Amino acid sequence: MTSGVIHDLLSRCLAMFDSRDEAEILRRAMAQVSVVGPGRAEAGYLLLGDALVRCPHDGLRATAALDAQVRELAGRDGPVRFPRRAWGWAFALREPGGLRGALVVSSRDRPGDDERFLLGVLVRQTAAALSIAAAHRRERAHAAEARRARDEREAIRRRLQSSLSDLGHLRAVHDALARAAARGDGEDGIVRALHRATGLPAAIEDRFGNLRAWAGPGRPEPYPKPDPAHREELLRDAARRPRPVRSRDRLVAVAAPRGEVLGALSLVDPGGRADERALRALDHAATSLALELAHVRELAEVELRLRHELVDDLLVGADVPGAHARAEAVGHDLHGPHHVIAVRWPGRTVDDAFLGAVVRTAAGLGLPVLPTRRDGTAVLVARGAPGERSLYRALSREVGSEAGAIGVGGRCEPPHEVPRSYQEALRALEVRSRSHPAHGMTFFDDLGLYRILPPGGDHREVDRFVREWLGPLLDYDARHHSALVETLSQYFDCGGHYSEAAAALVIHRSTLRYRLRRIREITGMDLADVESRLNLQVATRMWKITRTGPEEPPPAR
Repeated sequence: MTSGVIHDLLSRCLAMFDSRDEAEILRRAMAQVSVVGPGRAEAGYLLLGDALVRCPHDGLRATAALDAQVRELAGRDGPVRFPRRAWGWAFALREPGGLRGALVVSSRDRPGDDERFLLGVLVRQTAAALSIAAAHRRERAHAAEARRARDEREAIRRRLQSSLSDLGHLRAVHDALARAAARGDGEDGIVRALHRATGLPAAIEDRFGNLRAWAGPGRPEPYPKPDPAHREELLRDAARRPRPVRSRDRLVAVAAPRGEVLGALSLVDPGGRADERALRALDHAATSLALELAHVRELAEVELRLRHELVDDLLVGADVPGAHARAEAVGHDLHGPHHVIAVRWPGRTVDDAFLGAVVRTAAGLGLPVLPTRRDGTAVLVARGAPGERSLYRALSREVGSEAGAIGVGGRCEPPHEVPRSYQEALRALEVRSRSHPAHGMTFFDDLGLYRILPPGGDHREVDRFVREWLGPLLDYDARHHSALVETLSQYFDCGGHYSEAAAALVIHRSTLRYRLRRIREITGMDLADVESRLNLQVATRMWKITRTGPEEPPPAR
């Protein structure tokens, strides 16, 4: 709806009041239908006696069948049918003095709200003009009737002037919102324009009731958090209604582009001062807000897609020359040391919601990341490394579960090293998932011997090596329910010190000497031999980590 169309229509409507001929008034009204929109006037009827009679200025499209449909409506508004026209309607030209006639309009498409509004204005003004013409006709018969007709005409003119004033106010609101959009003022510009137009405090909230923008006095501190169930009920109610709804001291309109509620706009009106102009301004501002929020969401989706594509390329080592520029375009500095982080959380689907939770958690720890999802795993290319277990603890709180596992790859500085760090992160994640406990965070740099184990759980060569050097001891322990392999492992871990090993095993030194002697007898190997000692130590370490997983790193890195 443009202001030029509105003012042109109203000006022509004013001209109808100058005619004393009812047929001429109806002809002019029919001529104005095309000004309103793509529709056309099919016929016009005047009330003569008790019957509606077709006006002679109806063109060639009116038929006896149309006359019958109009008679069936008996002076009421209602639909009429036309060949090859999607919409037809008979508007009763009615004023307080009674029925004056009917105006029949059709269109190839159903008219929008703006076109229906303008048709309503035309119908009302036509009925008013016909009423005045009838009053002037009666004036010739009686002077009192003439005075009443002049009073009625003046009242209609006042209503028309009021309509013009309302339209002017609406245009001013529309212009203010358009200027805010052109300047890129966003939500702050919308809420300020609404406050200036109504004189009432205005607020924009997200769908959960969190404040996004405020204009005017009396901003609550802290801003109240609504009950979630009541909030959802309010939004559903407001989305169903064509006009703003009142909720306690506020008038609320929702911003729902394509039917999805993205936010709400409200006027704070505890005194009930909001008039029809304020309601219309709120409605127009809500439409602008819907466009703004839809635009913001689309930008966010585009940025997220660009981030995902960049990370996917980094993980496979593609497009390295342009990586820094692409990262800068999405607000990430790819220079400096980075680590790839892989996250899985049993029982949680790695969807956009989970990935968002991981990103929020990393941001809360001051860790800039580029996120993506690959094969059921949340993957982050992080600038810097998370503190020891801090990411795991924070993410556990965020998702409400401690069942997850996190693997952190080694440091990578140039972008072409990201694939290596990614494979290390997956290796650390695999080790953590196979460890006891299976939850927590593991750094690839802390894996020790695990770093040389093959990925995927294929430890056949390792098992053969362990069997070659520890087979007799393992068989002996199985038959006698003893712990000679554990004793040997602890002995090596303590650097061959009898006292420390005995204390760690909680046994006497003489018991330890006895066990070591039995180990020599069973294996036939001399622990003093450098080659044998090295292979046995590696074998016990392999046996230990394949059974229990990597040792926990020290408290501080």
